[in-house]
Amino acid sequence: MATSKKKPGRDEIVEATMALAAERPWDDIELGDIAEAAGVTLADLREFFPSKGAVLGGFARKIDMAVLAGNSDDLIGEPARERLFDVYMRYLDALAPYKPALRRIAVAVRREPLTLAALNQVALNSHRYMLAAAHIPTEDALGPIKLQGSVLTMARVLETWLEDEAPELAQTMARLDRELGRAERFMERAEDFHRVTAPFRAIGQAIMEGGARMRRRRRDGGYGEDDSADAGPDAGIDRPGEDRDPAAAI
Repeated sequence: MATSKKKPGRDEIVEATMALAAERPWDDIELGDIAEAAGVTLADLREFFPSKGAVLGGFARKIDMAVLAGNSDDLIGEPARERLFDVYMRYLDALAPYKPALRRIAVAVRREPLTLAALNQVALNSHRYMLAAAHIPTEDALGPIKLQGSVLTMARVLETWLEDEAPELAQTMARLDRELGRAERFMERAEDFHRVTAPFRAIGQAIMEGGARMRRRRRDGGYGEDDSADAGPDAGIDRPGEDRDPAAAI
């Protein structure tokens, strides 16, 4: 009995797209071209990906999975810079088979600010996991800075990597080492700034909370705008001899 052939899925579509990108300018590739190359209908393609950019997001996820399949536990006792170097090199190794396609894609997306912004968000998601693989926290106050810094670091390294044809990637590794050093110095300054400004942030938070409490009191029927802050315990109590009729004073 003949077995039915497996229907192409997300991974096959991603692979077909990257194969096309290795041969043709990214701007010339249409959705119909991707569907034909992957052996799926346009309806099938739409089920998996709403756009070419979404296919690139699927490619990023594929690379993430390859990176995360590795293990950096043997580097836990090493400095953060060494742990990151290991993870970043795993990332570049995973990208290596797709270098021709990535060269063409990079040329196209550099001319499209909206595409770059969307890909930056994809990269932030990827680097959240890469930093986790390097045992670097990102849920603290400086987490967003670490994530965006990681994305920018790799973007600079990729500029060199795309042109580095040497098997040993000496230029790429030298660039990576320099960029990690730069990032390390920046984070040291950011951490110092965060510590120095902690008291001012606490004061600002207290002022904001105090203002919010006053607004709630006024909304809930507390002292009005003109109520005296110095009103004593006898405020509002009629004293002997005081006329309770305002007209009597006229």
